[in-house]
Amino acid sequence: MITVERVISGYGRLRVLREVSLEVGAGELVTVVGANGAGKSTLLRTIQGLLPAESGRISFQGTDITRVPTERIVRMGLTLVPETRDLFADLRVIDNLELGAYAHRAERDAKARRVKAIEEVFDLFPALRERQSARAGALSGGQQQMLAIGRALMTRPRALMLDEPSQGLAPLLVRQIFSAIAQLRDRGLAILLVEQNVRAALRLAGRAYVLETGAIVASGPASELMHDEVVMKAFLGRAGGVPRKATSGDPAGR
Repeated sequence: MITVERVISGYGRLRVLREVSLEVGAGELVTVVGANGAGKSTLLRTIQGLLPAESGRISFQGTDITRVPTERIVRMGLTLVPETRDLFADLRVIDNLELGAYAHRAERDAKARRVKAIEEVFDLFPALRERQSARAGALSGGQQQMLAIGRALMTRPRALMLDEPSQGLAPLLVRQIFSAIAQLRDRGLAILLVEQNVRAALRLAGRAYVLETGAIVASGPASELMHDEVVMKAFLGRAGGVPRKATSGDPAGR
């Protein structure tokens, strides 16, 4: 679904990503973990076309999207839920959801599909059904995250990218959000998850990449990285560094 090949990206003269390569297969949940400043959000923004790639290649379902505008990438079926959520705070929950379907407004059956998609979002997040007439800005942090994911689902994505969905949420809400992500994975949606809650992300994902200072320094099955001593030391509360060589199982060979 998503292939990133030796991508270099950043902000002006500041290079953040250094020849990053990764893959996400159809129906697969892959996580990218790393410390603050590692380049995780930059990676997602570059894939979505919000930041230009200085070099390298990004493909979606076999099509090169390296220079494709963001709105076209969304219509192709690849959608990002940003860390900032970017909701329309003064609009109602239902209005935010309907705006998520804007890219498909010209389709003949657009209204029926929009109504069906909203019901599917409400089934996934019952709290949004109860608050559908409330202003988005009046929601709790957890409900806002649910709304951000729900609005992304309204674009009818084939692949979903999530940037720090658990950030700032209480443990109960984190469990609810991760439960919803697991349900989406089980429905066959390809998911690329960026998350600082390393333990929870590795439990959820099939494969994982470790990003450090803009480069992939380890990768492999998430279950193996969960028990990798060096990764544990680096990200789960003990002293130590991250290995510079990728583990076995890296499909990009990095």
